[in-house]
Amino acid sequence: DNEVDAILVRQGSIDRSVIAASPRLKVIAKHGSGVDNIDLAAATEVGVPVLRALAANAQSVAELAISLTVSLMKDVLSLDSQVKAGGWPKTKYVGRDLAGAVFGVVGFGEIGQRAAALARGLGMKVIAYDPFAADTSEVTVSRDLGEILRAADVVSLHCPLMPQTHHLINAERLSLMKQDAFLINTARGAVVDQAALVKALQTKSIAGAALDSFEEEPPPSDSVLWTLPNLIATPHVGGASRSALRNMAVQSATHIIGVLEGRGYDSQALANKNLASAA
Repeated sequence: DNEVDAILVRQGSIDRSVIAASPRLKVIAKHGSGVDNIDLAAATEVGVPVLRALAANAQSVAELAISLTVSLMKDVLSLDSQVKAGGWPKTKYVGRDLAGAVFGVVGFGEIGQRAAALARGLGMKVIAYDPFAADTSEVTVSRDLGEILRAADVVSLHCPLMPQTHHLINAERLSLMKQDAFLINTARGAVVDQAALVKALQTKSIAGAALDSFEEEPPPSDSVLWTLPNLIATPHVGGASRSALRNMAVQSATHIIGVLEGRGYDSQALANKNLASAA
């Protein structure tokens, strides 16, 4: 019996055939914030709201972005491997300062703003790009991505994956970055042109990168990524802290119950924004 009233999804693909399988379907809730695994157009056509667990994992993702930033800027992995291999690079090592370094946020939503606050706490100077977000008391938001890429010592990606952001960070934009700058991606893998990033890391046109998400997940075991000493990789776990998982589960379930009991939903959480006009 496929006649379900609601779907709660984390990683599975909710395509047109899944959405059409139950005429009783009233709501799709995402256990997370990214909805690139759900066919929004198909949901809109049958009047089904797709609701995101907004901000539930924001702190967790922001914390990972900052952890990766610190790890890269303080050469943690490189020093660790040298010491474990019998080296002692104490006398020739000169590290970077986080204080005073420029932290460039691409996508100034809830996660980007939290990452910015944490970076400021470390004494970093925050700049941000977002085509829509408003300025805050601390940050004037630029509409010019190139301006942010040229100025940042660390570029941290916090934008959703949509047609406009697919390969947003490509060869041309990587070439704008400083040679001693780092790229952090805790957003979606396809926001970055992975082949272009590999080339930039191989030629050292940027200093390093940290990726929590990839164009293909998991990446193949023989991926060229694993040959790069200036890359840190984590397995798409930005939103996987205890509090984030609990918050997402509660928020997703609450969205479903609200719709099924006829109380509606928070329009901020609605992913298929043209649903209201289609209704």
